[in-house]
Amino acid sequence: MAGMRGVNPRQMQQAMKKMGIKQTNINDVREVVIRTADKEIVITGAEVVCVDMQGSRSYQISGNEEIREPGSASGSPVTAALPEEDVELVMSQTGCEREKAVKALEDAAGQPAEAILKIMTS
Repeated sequence: MAGMRGVNPRQMQQAMKKMGIKQTNINDVREVVIRTADKEIVITGAEVVCVDMQGSRSYQISGNEEIREPGSASGSPVTAALPEEDVELVMSQTGCEREKAVKALEDAAGQPAEAILKIMTS
């Protein structure tokens, strides 16, 4: 946008408003995860801006990018990636509460056998 240099930010906001474009910062974002069939793109320290233009929303994301294997537990754990049957297996084999089973699976990168051993030996 070389033609936009020197434009007053307030004037830019007014022009966007006239065109029906609303821009909103999303606060307190911990991470953004984009899941594809073969990888997860995790953006930490994310700054997210929602742009609403005539009823259509798009999101601008900036931050530190990390590529992970699906369901891996690097950095912040991705609880949603844990299969329910794995959580139930860990719970049934160890007699532990759900929260403890999920934590053990997250710590074991989603590997049920490792999670069971971790609980049994702690």
